[in-house]
Amino acid sequence: MHEIPTAMKAMALTAYDKLELIQLPVPQPGPNEVLCRIRSVAICGSDPKMIHGYYRNVNWPPYFPFVMGHEWAGEVAALGPGVTQFRVGDRVAGEAHKGCGLCDNCKRGHYTVCLNYGRDGHDGTPDMGHRHYGFAWQGANAEYNVYNVGAIHRIPDNINYDVASMCDTAGVAMHGIELSGITPGGTTVVIGPGPIGLCAMQIAKGMGAGKVVMIGRGNKLALAGRMGADVLIDFEKEDAISRVLEETGGIGADEIIECSGANDSPRKACFMARKTGRVVLTANYRDDLPGFQLPLNTIVFNELKLFGSKANPNVSAKVLQFFAKHIIDGEALVTHRFPLERYAEAVELFESKRDNAVKVVINP
Repeated sequence: MHEIPTAMKAMALTAYDKLELIQLPVPQPGPNEVLCRIRSVAICGSDPKMIHGYYRNVNWPPYFPFVMGHEWAGEVAALGPGVTQFRVGDRVAGEAHKGCGLCDNCKRGHYTVCLNYGRDGHDGTPDMGHRHYGFAWQGANAEYNVYNVGAIHRIPDNINYDVASMCDTAGVAMHGIELSGITPGGTTVVIGPGPIGLCAMQIAKGMGAGKVVMIGRGNKLALAGRMGADVLIDFEKEDAISRVLEETGGIGADEIIECSGANDSPRKACFMARKTGRVVLTANYRDDLPGFQLPLNTIVFNELKLFGSKANPNVSAKVLQFFAKHIIDGEALVTHRFPLERYAEAVELFESKRDNAVKVVINP
């Protein structure tokens, strides 16, 4: 059995745009918590933004030095008091959110929009039990971390740790799709062939969409074609709205899944949707940049449904099965792997999209 050390390596954000490899004590699990040995951490699009300070207005991170990392997989190394659901050695994947469990939203299953969000004791308020791992609570860019049992899920035997670390990535896509639904035999448009968009495209096909249209550019758009997208639209070479209307006989798509994070994409999505169509926004947008007004009369007159989709509540077990059954090709998404010591290099590669980078994984 693996012996748990008293100290561990961790990659910490010590100031905006400053990363340092530091030593920290290995945390101890409390009631209903487990200590996990981190095997894989996938870099998310929100990670570089946090490093650069784009989330200062929401207090991410809440302090320095801060250990980021919220897309991870590993194994249970130790059990806290009262834990019976897991055993030491269990292979698990994690979620970023653990709600308080007490507020109305949590009781209804909407724990990613917990009404006690932020009340975790860091700012002197009473600790209401909410945890946002890697954003407001210590994350996985380390050899070990402690998690509440409500935030971890067993990994099917045929999935490796690198693929399982994308449980959060695929879960964001799955949650958005569950909000909108997929029309069997209909047309689904996915905007943005990044990791979430590529997962959304494959989930939509797995749920019976008749035609899945991917809008993007470059190598990732080509990858979407190799992974099964039915129609590829390069928005740098043609008007995406006109092409979607052409592909649908002038009617528009049944569902639009916006995954790009481009500030003008929500507006364009509304013009691609059919009357009574559905538009889901799964990305994070730049509030510090000029916005684009939504076409309000189009939304009203066409009775469009717009969904804001936050994170991945109640979908982790589902997406792990989608990986296990190869409905989502996880192996094709992981393009680069780095040790923890080279985290800054990995982030730079991910952010610059060099070498056809899609999902970059850290192996602590």
